[in-house]
Amino acid sequence: MFHVLVADSISSVGLAPILESEDITVVQKKVDEVEDLTVFDAILVRSATKVTEDLIKQMPNLKIIGRAGVGVDNIDVEAATRHGVVVINAPNGNTVSTAEHTFAMMMALLRHIPQANASVKSGEWKRSQYLGTELYNKQLGIIGLGRIGSEIAKRAKAFGMNVLVFDPFLTKERAKKIGVNSCTLDELLQEADIITVHTPLTKETKGLLGRDNLAKTKQGVYLLNCARGGIIDEEALVEYLENGHVKGVALDVFEVEPPKNNKLLTYDQVIVTPHLGASTKEAQLSVASQVAEEVLKFLNGKPVSSSINLPTLTKEVYEKIQPFYKMAKKIGKLASQCMKEPVSDIEIVYEGSVSELETSFITKSFLSGFLSERIASTVNEVNAGIIAGERGINYSEKIATNRSGYENCISILVDGESSSFRVKATYIPHYGERIIEINGYDIDFYPTGELLYIQHIDKPGVIGRVGNKLGEHQINIATMQVGRKEAGGEAIMMLSLDKPLEQALIDDLLTMDDIVFVRNIHL
Repeated sequence: MFHVLVADSISSVGLAPILESEDITVVQKKVDEVEDLTVFDAILVRSATKVTEDLIKQMPNLKIIGRAGVGVDNIDVEAATRHGVVVINAPNGNTVSTAEHTFAMMMALLRHIPQANASVKSGEWKRSQYLGTELYNKQLGIIGLGRIGSEIAKRAKAFGMNVLVFDPFLTKERAKKIGVNSCTLDELLQEADIITVHTPLTKETKGLLGRDNLAKTKQGVYLLNCARGGIIDEEALVEYLENGHVKGVALDVFEVEPPKNNKLLTYDQVIVTPHLGASTKEAQLSVASQVAEEVLKFLNGKPVSSSINLPTLTKEVYEKIQPFYKMAKKIGKLASQCMKEPVSDIEIVYEGSVSELETSFITKSFLSGFLSERIASTVNEVNAGIIAGERGINYSEKIATNRSGYENCISILVDGESSSFRVKATYIPHYGERIIEINGYDIDFYPTGELLYIQHIDKPGVIGRVGNKLGEHQINIATMQVGRKEAGGEAIMMLSLDKPLEQALIDDLLTMDDIVFVRNIHL
């Protein structure tokens, strides 16, 4: 008999798979109302209950934590992993609801429905004042073509819209399959009549639609954000609303929620909703059903498909695999940030003692790190392979005789549409992870923190000029590693910094003689 604690309000209809199971006892109470937490094998929450390490320690029989929603901000995933507890969520539960809400906002914006509704209810009848704009034959720009962006593209095509997509990791094959026009961000900004954003909020996407990029858009453009607050710079947006460049805006999310004293709320051409993207009966039922079914599968010894952390492993196996699991995820993030283009194939080769472990978990860890830099939805070791397939990425793993000279070695080859990226790494007990080769250049550095990767020509003074330039901008260099194949040829340097470089400084470095490539890397 398994015991499940449902600590937050979750749809009973959605919970039917576990409520109706004869082998499961379900208790629906808040954590502080439960006398004995030690008996529970699973806990299901939404956003109210905070699953901290202290709570996990109070539940020694806990095997799985289920979040009936997309995010897991209220769950200490790292602590759960350390205690051997699987964390799952419902990553697909709000895809359709958010896509439909975005489309509803788009139509309401172009047809002035909120304003007309308020006018009629106040006793007015001003038909000419609310002359709208059709969606048919308009250029819709979608920034980010994940699950939600793809659903919006389908609906836009049904309305006869021309769909432009900016997604730096969208392959030509996938764009053709979906029937959208892949383009650069500048092309989208210049050509789209309507722009909607569907990316995660990261360092790169924060303020993506700011002053500079808004200046590139069409006069009279419409903007929508039902993704994450902060992707559109709200201060810059106010300026472009006041000068008339932006004709209308629809927002479901804000930089600060709820948006108190936000000037955007004062404009008639701005329509807003209180973060309702996932707020439908169907979505709430869907997330509850997904989590309940996953918990039921897990308790019956079957694999789950929405795990946030490692699948269940014995303590012995977990301790052996953990160093390589962590290292592989970092290598994935490194490779993805160094190679910002569509990818078709990934090959992973294991040599030495690491090849004797369950390498499939390590491979999935690499994929999750690689893909987490490219998509908005949660990627984990269980769903990484599925997501890679959806993105048209083929991957393989091989076991090779140990030729590296290290006790263990993981080699990665990533093939893109126009280039390839190769990296080798090893784990040394008491020293940790080391990157030992990049694109054929021998190097030795610890992959962590803020890094700066530079390809350059091996000439006297190049390294000094880079150091002086960073010094001029008060950028402190913690460590520097260099690698070359031959004197006077191409070379690389990897710098560990206290903070990442601003794009303007990267552009400045690229203007220097003998500098070929510069990339910020965050690990």
